[in-house]
Amino acid sequence: MRAISFVLLVSVITLGGCLATSNQAPPQVRVYRSLNYPFQQRLLLGASVENRPIECIVLGRGEVEVLMLATIHGNEPAGTPLLRMLGGYLLKNPHLLQARRVVLVPVANPDGMSRQTRHNARGVDLNRNFPAANRQNNSRYGFSALSEPESRLIYQLIHQYEPNRIVTLHEEAGCIDYDGPAREWAAYLAAFCLLPVRRLGSQPGSLGSYAGTALGLPIITMELAPDAEKLDENSLWQRYGAALLAAITYPN
Repeated sequence: MRAISFVLLVSVITLGGCLATSNQAPPQVRVYRSLNYPFQQRLLLGASVENRPIECIVLGRGEVEVLMLATIHGNEPAGTPLLRMLGGYLLKNPHLLQARRVVLVPVANPDGMSRQTRHNARGVDLNRNFPAANRQNNSRYGFSALSEPESRLIYQLIHQYEPNRIVTLHEEAGCIDYDGPAREWAAYLAAFCLLPVRRLGSQPGSLGSYAGTALGLPIITMELAPDAEKLDENSLWQRYGAALLAAITYPN
């Protein structure tokens, strides 16, 4: 993978590899915290429609890259404490980051999370706003691909870091769904939690459809059980933490 250099604290870099389908300028990424070992950076990717920050945490320097994101649907927030717990666990167990880089986006839709709605502040389902071949242009999914700042930031993050695989955390279906070449990976994750593997089908303009079909990346949609939102962070970690760690360390 390409080495990416950051100047600490006040340096600003511009994301490369941005989309040809959008006239929007790439966002500025501000590094506001960085530690040497284990390697950690907290990045401010940009802002939502209502100007809430969208951040990511980068852990490790290796060539095996895993992108994980949560709460792309604002009313499915249980993945957010899970990813924060995961980041803390990895910092305490840096051997798991050997030859790996993990990129975490704990809150992909901060406006929807604040409003407790599935969509963003403009009423668009961000997980239907990606430039997949099966996308549909309408008011619910956006009148064009990547019409929303939140989905653009995710798109640009993927093309900046070029992950080997992606995990997104959702709620209620209670299964491990997948797109792209991820069947064996999905079965491996299922062995570490109570979620069965179940193909739900590629949704129009979803991140799964874009990453799995257009980019050919393995992507897991981990649909937590219906009671996930009622659990505290420790209970969530006890139930799903091992599967998240397995997603990173697979196939070892």
